[in-house]
Amino acid sequence: GLRSMPQACCQTPMQTALRIALVLDPINLRTKAGGHAPMLARELLGRGHHVRGFGVPAGAIPHSASDAAPGEGGLRSFNADAVIAYGALSPSALRGARAADRQGAPLLLVESAMRPRMGLTSELLGSVGKMFWGGYVRKRAAGVIALDPVASQRVIEMGFSPELVRVLPQGVDVAQFRPGLLSSWLQTHRVYGRILLYAGRLDEGRGVEVLVEAFARTVGQRLDWNLILAGEGPLEHALRAQVDRLGVASRVHFFPRPQAAELPGLMGGCTLLAVPATTDDVLGRQIPRAMACGLPVLASDRPRLTALFQNEECGLFARSGDVSAWEAALLKAAGSPAKRMRWGARARDVAVSVLSWDRIAEGVEEELFSLRERAE
Repeated sequence: GLRSMPQACCQTPMQTALRIALVLDPINLRTKAGGHAPMLARELLGRGHHVRGFGVPAGAIPHSASDAAPGEGGLRSFNADAVIAYGALSPSALRGARAADRQGAPLLLVESAMRPRMGLTSELLGSVGKMFWGGYVRKRAAGVIALDPVASQRVIEMGFSPELVRVLPQGVDVAQFRPGLLSSWLQTHRVYGRILLYAGRLDEGRGVEVLVEAFARTVGQRLDWNLILAGEGPLEHALRAQVDRLGVASRVHFFPRPQAAELPGLMGGCTLLAVPATTDDVLGRQIPRAMACGLPVLASDRPRLTALFQNEECGLFARSGDVSAWEAALLKAAGSPAKRMRWGARARDVAVSVLSWDRIAEGVEEELFSLRERAE
């Protein structure tokens, strides 16, 4: 699990700087884990490594100042010490495997197991990859980083040895997401008091209807609690009808999807974050962000989400899809301001020491050094 990754106390020993090739394609960037490569590149550059991205438009991946903008065919002449390719059986994995083969470098794969919106194209490529080049990539891969336990299981189902797989989560920018920020949104929309926040698509599998039902039966009956649904999607009309039917229209506020720069301040003005996912297609990206802001979390007990913190450490987990369980969690969290304060403080600590991009890059760096030593 995520607890096996390096903690803040661990320092990476001084090693030679590496030439690292990041191999992606536009489909990789379109997944919800698409921010991983640019942030990892930034951190590895900051650690003194020579990094360059291949397969995506110039400027999509930060690269070393001494490099020209990446061009087609540049991977062959890059002379990498290590190759990181995104998507365990993607075309990028095949390209990365060939480059690693030619240059005698270890190949490290990164797998999110998250379908992009263009899901059919992605699934077709995955099937083609498994059929035509899966064996070659599996033979060439020195290691696989799975971004969560679901991705880890999917990689093993693809035929990779469990010994090769390590779970390192998607990181969070703890400088951008931090406690104490305020948002003009809440004043503009005149939302005051204690606020339960849902930020994400209003879509199937998100469990928003479960959250609305539980809210209406519990803290939604009080004048000092509000629910914000910040996002858009096909279920918005049905959710508005549900809110009206339950008689909590004055307590539930529909916000447009916040821009990235607006989200930290919005989280800073709220009391709890809710992630009521009912399927494993929900990555829970907002959980590390909320934790970094010192915002306690109520989340479904889906594997992707329970890997991020322990129950009663940074918040609570409730049974996925179970309205009664969500009612109990809401009442427990609402009834103890002292617990919420303790959870929020601990959430920030875990975000900094376990989930920050600095820690994620440290884990990737350790993996690359280990793979190189093993190869030599």
